[in-house]
Amino acid sequence: MKSPPFLSKKTPKKLFGVEVGIGFIWLILIAQLMLILSRTAIDFIRRKILLHISTRINVSLISDFFIKLMKLPMKFFDTKLTGDLLQRIEDHRRIENFLTAQTLGMLFSVFSFIVFGIVLYIYSLTIFLIFIIGSIIYGFWIVVFLKKRRILDYKFFEQQGINRNVVYQLINGMQEIKLQGCEQRKRWEWEDVQANLFDVNLKSLTLRQNQEAGSILINELKNTLITVVAAAAVINGNLTLGMMLAIQYIIGQLNSPVEQILGFIYQWQDVSISLDRMNEIHTEQNEEDDNREIVQLPHKSDIHIENLCFKYDGARADYVLNNINLRIPQGKVTAIVGASGSGKTTLIKLLLGYYSLNEGKIEVGNVNIDQFNLAWWRTMCGTVMQEGYLFSDTVARNIAISEDEVDLERLRYAARVANISDYIEALPLGYNTLIGQDGQGVSQGQRQRILIARVVYKNPQFVFFDEATNALDANNEKAIVENLQDFYRGKTVVVVAHRLSTVKNADQIVVLDGGTIVEIGSHEELTIKRGKYYELVKNQLELGS
Repeated sequence: MKSPPFLSKKTPKKLFGVEVGIGFIWLILIAQLMLILSRTAIDFIRRKILLHISTRINVSLISDFFIKLMKLPMKFFDTKLTGDLLQRIEDHRRIENFLTAQTLGMLFSVFSFIVFGIVLYIYSLTIFLIFIIGSIIYGFWIVVFLKKRRILDYKFFEQQGINRNVVYQLINGMQEIKLQGCEQRKRWEWEDVQANLFDVNLKSLTLRQNQEAGSILINELKNTLITVVAAAAVINGNLTLGMMLAIQYIIGQLNSPVEQILGFIYQWQDVSISLDRMNEIHTEQNEEDDNREIVQLPHKSDIHIENLCFKYDGARADYVLNNINLRIPQGKVTAIVGASGSGKTTLIKLLLGYYSLNEGKIEVGNVNIDQFNLAWWRTMCGTVMQEGYLFSDTVARNIAISEDEVDLERLRYAARVANISDYIEALPLGYNTLIGQDGQGVSQGQRQRILIARVVYKNPQFVFFDEATNALDANNEKAIVENLQDFYRGKTVVVVAHRLSTVKNADQIVVLDGGTIVEIGSHEELTIKRGKYYELVKNQLELGS
């Protein structure tokens, strides 16, 4: 009985002069399998390496960005839009992508261009020169559009920043939008921003279409000319048909690296724009400078304000504070009162080093505040501002905000002084209860009490309260004011308030009007004078009419 043909042992046949048997076929299959496995493994390793490198680069870039932001003066944040800062953070993605995937791809493209360029040069110098000249013309055509593209890219980023800011306000201001019935107007504002974005995108698309049309024309003319020259060479016997086909294949392999190299130019421009936008932040002047070296309080730490004049940057030319002369005694409570817009909050911010003075000086003891290291000076100060911020974190972490390890005894004491301990301890998770973003889930009164507890926990030597109890009911305010009397002992305290109950026990009361000091004295002294202070508080029940 004969074996089937595929099992019979026959003499191996020859293919292209090579003996082909089952062993040779298995060798090819194994080689192909190894090639597939190798490619998969290399791609796997490459992706891991790129992820590792890109993550480190991204974290490093954004970390440096935040470090710089935290060194900038507060006046920088008075004028910068949140959306613009978020858009600048997104710029880091461009840089990260460029430094990893794009740069690596560029290296492979250059290598491929050199290898196939040498092969084409060996085949035909004429065709090689045509390709090089055509590619140079193509490159010049791309460069022509770079300047306009750069301008449009800046406009796009600007509009994107505005768009982010509008969306941020829409989401965070939804309660006020509904209460004021301005849904339609706010939606129209958002639509106006979208229209501006569309206009920029349309201009970018038109520019890209013009550039692409010229690129296609140049490339097609170059490829057609190469085909004509190669065909003529075949007809004239200078090239074989196989060489012509090989040249066409090489041209195809060369076109791809050229596209990638010119695309790299675009990527480089994008990155340079992102670097410029980042550099705008990094070149801003820091809040601290070399002169701010002192990190120790003088023995006598009265605060002396002499001939202080200050105005904000911008269109407003008049002084917010004008010719302020004041002594804030160490270990005493000073209250600052005045009508809205009289400069009370601005004075607190100047004492904290938010802004530089236009004229005059502020001294602690005999040391100018401009000589203090600001980061250190603020560790000496406990502050509750009108716009005090609560983070999306636990109650404990919002009170002990600068501590790595929370001191439970200090935490409970701070909560008791702020008259919020009963409320916190009644919560299911107590001090571990999470607070929503920007204090969502707590009332304005609870927010203020947590902020006061934050100051008490910090236990600073200087205390600044800017309307710290204006959202509290009378009972809570009375309890907190009484609790704070012990906490104030030995501390220099400055309190800005409207309510008489908050300021009447102060050691001295300073009355501001139109940015100038009009009265200084105790509650009794100023009441007897029946001047500006009396006018401010006469309608509060304690004074009657």
